[in-house]
Amino acid sequence: MAVLVAIPARYASSRYPGKPLVPLTGASGLARTLIERSWRAAQAVDGVDRVVVATDDDRIREACEGFGAEVVMTSSDCANGTERCAEAHATLGGKYDIIVNLQGDAPLTPHWFIEDLIAGLRAAPDAGVATPVLRCDGAALNGFLADRKDGRVGGTTAVFAADKSALYFSKEVVPFTSETYADDAETPVFHHVGVYAYRPDALASYGAWPTGPLERLEGLEQLRFMENGRKVLCVEVEARDRQFWELNNPEDVPRLETMMKQMGFE
Repeated sequence: MAVLVAIPARYASSRYPGKPLVPLTGASGLARTLIERSWRAAQAVDGVDRVVVATDDDRIREACEGFGAEVVMTSSDCANGTERCAEAHATLGGKYDIIVNLQGDAPLTPHWFIEDLIAGLRAAPDAGVATPVLRCDGAALNGFLADRKDGRVGGTTAVFAADKSALYFSKEVVPFTSETYADDAETPVFHHVGVYAYRPDALASYGAWPTGPLERLEGLEQLRFMENGRKVLCVEVEARDRQFWELNNPEDVPRLETMMKQMGFE
């Protein structure tokens, strides 16, 4: 099965304009942009046939071509990364069996998250979409709760059924728990990892559906599949002692840089 990884990237983010071109300094003192670090994460994944950056912005295109990435230009009308991936896949001829959306704000995504995601979708013929979830330890959960207390939109959480089909995704911390957890304790909350794998028919259908009320309220693109009755498979992945965080706000830059230094990212 041919696999395409598309990294959607836009400059005009409402929360953080220019985010893909923000420099992140690693353990060696070398600064690389967020989009380059995300592209490097995609390059480390086994079993991928092609990696492209999908953007509508010439500044991002020029930066990506400067470090050797293949770029597919897409419309500025794309409402989210899924629509941008759908357009990129169509531009490339629509010939891939699995399309992975590695969002350009997740440079710490380990390669096995994506490898396990692809394997999970292959093994679930009734699912058109799959996405990884990572059980939070106390440190991650407490970070989420601190973000919400301070009025910041941080990571997304997921709840799912016994068969791993998604029940809901939210920028609030769900499910609610009144317990407190030590930093190294296991918690009942799952962090949604911002990566998706689609079958081509599900991806092609997405743009024809209107934005539903839940997607509009939460600002979470995957809810459009659920609001239209399509199964979203949650694939549980393991951190293997790796730290994981997305860049959602300017305040996340020092957090990510600290994590990269601790893990030896150049």
